[in-house]
Amino acid sequence: MTDILSPGALAGLRVIDLSRVLGGPYCTQILGDHGAEVIKIEPPQGDETRSWGPPFLGDAASYYIGVNRNKRGIALDLARPEARAVLFRLLDGADVLVENFKTGTLERWGMGYEAVLKEKFPRLVHCRISGFGADGPLGGYPGYDAAVQGMAGLMSLNGEAEGEPLRVGVPVVDLATGLNAALAIMMALQERQRSGKGQLVEATLYDCAVALLHPYAANWFLSQKPPKRTGNAHPNVSPYDQFHTRTKRIFLAVGNNRQFARFCAEIGKPELAEDPRFRDNKDRVVNRVALRQAIEGALAAIDGEALTMRLLDRGVPCGVVQELPDVLTHPHTRHRAMVYEQGDYRGVGAPIKLSRTPPALRRKPPRFGEANREVLREAGYSAAEIDRLIADGVVAASIRPAAQD
Repeated sequence: MTDILSPGALAGLRVIDLSRVLGGPYCTQILGDHGAEVIKIEPPQGDETRSWGPPFLGDAASYYIGVNRNKRGIALDLARPEARAVLFRLLDGADVLVENFKTGTLERWGMGYEAVLKEKFPRLVHCRISGFGADGPLGGYPGYDAAVQGMAGLMSLNGEAEGEPLRVGVPVVDLATGLNAALAIMMALQERQRSGKGQLVEATLYDCAVALLHPYAANWFLSQKPPKRTGNAHPNVSPYDQFHTRTKRIFLAVGNNRQFARFCAEIGKPELAEDPRFRDNKDRVVNRVALRQAIEGALAAIDGEALTMRLLDRGVPCGVVQELPDVLTHPHTRHRAMVYEQGDYRGVGAPIKLSRTPPALRRKPPRFGEANREVLREAGYSAAEIDRLIADGVVAASIRPAAQD
């Protein structure tokens, strides 16, 4: 982090963020990291992730804090027409609207893209994030990361060969959906440069999960053989797996014969590179069990961390299998500005680096309703009007208990 903050590549872009939980907020945090003005609009009950803890900092759980920096926060009860009128005023001049309501919600409120927003705000890019999209056999159903991991086949690929399907430990579908949504918004804004028109863009958890199935989908399209779980091993490459050493576990990602020969020499087994069973990758994949036994025997007496550095020096991809605290305090993580800190805030940094307009931490995640008055004042409301909106509950000043189903 530098002392002088760049305005960011997206400075001047105005984003209205109606999304909650993870995919949408992650998308808008990316935009905010790169300078977009993001106004996060929460319901009176707050973003659900505010309560997804412990741990907590103030009124917010770590889950919320992790994906909501670089935003200003207000709270509107959009179930009420008066609040929707406020939203329309905020959309006047906005570039992007991001939402992940249940399909049909905006239409029911008289705010559907095709019927209303497209006509009223012709330059608006409306990004809709949903579980499965609006139509098709699963259209309209709600989606959560773990359930979609199962439905889209990711769990079937994850786990030990003889074990049960496993959820990927991080919410990879939500995060991939947020990334794809941010990319879709950038595409639509680029096209707007030519046409002068906005459009509806969509990212669904299901589509994004299916898109993550490489290389297993490609293998199936070609062979028609359903994949089997292989634990840490790669289905197409060997040795590409986790191995025990005398000290730490390491992961080898040997992608060609030159790397394999260098690896064999470094572990004191140069003869393995000349063994007909292991000469080419296709041979090593077929004979992966025998190769693993030979490698494990050699590694049993070797320090894993020291070996990893020697292999990296020789151009052999590999890495020590580290615990999360080790990663977040690692000198390279710090060097790459992958930890942001400001006062009591600490978060994972932005991975996209631009030379002239780098990302930056400009605002800590907003407290609930923190910018109610500021944002409404900028939208042209008088102090008396703001007071009335708050008194009437159109604008929420504190979190209301969620209604019980």
